[in-house]
Amino acid sequence: MSVSDPVADMLTKVRNAAMARHEKVDIPASKLKLEIVKILKTEGYIKNFKKVTQDGFNSIRVFLKYDDKNVSVIHGIERVSTPGRRVYAGYKELPRVYNGYGTLIVSTSVGVTTGKKAAEKQVGGELLCTVW
Repeated sequence: MSVSDPVADMLTKVRNAAMARHEKVDIPASKLKLEIVKILKTEGYIKNFKKVTQDGFNSIRVFLKYDDKNVSVIHGIERVSTPGRRVYAGYKELPRVYNGYGTLIVSTSVGVTTGKKAAEKQVGGELLCTVW
């Protein structure tokens, strides 16, 4: 089955696994998804990830992170730009997520990065998703 928006599918799998309190979730691999997962790791939303090959298919295994009370660290994760409605912003217009407590993931000309780093580098781009 082909997916029209693979990034939204990845975010939904992570959101559902976190709500069901799963330890890990497998996602079909791509370069863009791998960059998003790397950002989630560096920002502290997930424990770890690794690339896995099963039956000739590459996938990313994401290990979810929970606090002491077994509540997911990811409270919300949403897609901003969709295939039907692309959302772009310059570095001066990058929105803040939950007044700076969340993370904006942006696809820029220098690669996929967070909104704060894109503003520091003074590059704008496509707003991929928000995490809080």
